[in-house]
Amino acid sequence: MINFTRSEIEKVMIINKIITKEEVEHIANLCRIDLKDEEKLLFLDQFNQILEFFHKLDEVDTSNIKPTFHIIDIKNVFRSDNIKECLSSKLIFDNVPKKEKNFIVAPKMNE
Repeated sequence: MINFTRSEIEKVMIINKIITKEEVEHIANLCRIDLKDEEKLLFLDQFNQILEFFHKLDEVDTSNIKPTFHIIDIKNVFRSDNIKECLSSKLIFDNVPKKEKNFIVAPKMNE
């Protein structure tokens, strides 16, 4: 008898994972969308195709590839701060159409 560890069993289950119609219905329920039977079958097929693409990625040998977060080197593009004079509060408030105390009043963005 062959003894497998829990992680080995879980790995095999993930590799051979197939989305079921019940899982599609559960996902649709979580998304709060109603699907017809034809749409459920369409999503079922599409989800399983996506999983197949991931299985293909698992076959790629990345043992000699250094782990990275970005495919290209990222460098800081910020400039250093330069302190300079700014407009006075009086000049700013003289040029706004509507103000209240020390605030500029703007129209609501969502109503």
